[in-house]
Amino acid sequence: MSLEEKNKQIIKEFMEVFSTGDIDRFLTYFSDTATWWVAGNIEGVSGEKDMKEFKEMNSGLATATKEAAIRLTPLAWTAEGNRVAVETESYAEMTNGKVYNNLYHFLFVLEDGKIQKVKEFLDTEHAREVFLGE
Repeated sequence: MSLEEKNKQIIKEFMEVFSTGDIDRFLTYFSDTATWWVAGNIEGVSGEKDMKEFKEMNSGLATATKEAAIRLTPLAWTAEGNRVAVETESYAEMTNGKVYNNLYHFLFVLEDGKIQKVKEFLDTEHAREVFLGE
């Protein structure tokens, strides 16, 4: 199996675990120095986070969503070397009665089989409206 195929498999598994809401388990896919960056200017969400901050941000999903998670479905893949880009669709029914159904472009950078860096591009206005009611 090529490096690209191995990295795609790691990200596929990560998205499956993320979709369960098991934060401690999905954090095992990251290196200790990993960062997660989110586009936009949503206070508390956008910008770069280390894994401690990323865990804190995701902890609220358990109470904000009916299934305690946001389901991620990969739609299209591009992999080259240690970089994996994934077009992704999310879905979650929220406890506030809204539905979160967003489209993303994720860029994952892996080193030694662990995620080192993530860049997340999404419809920030949809996220703001569903999560913050704005």
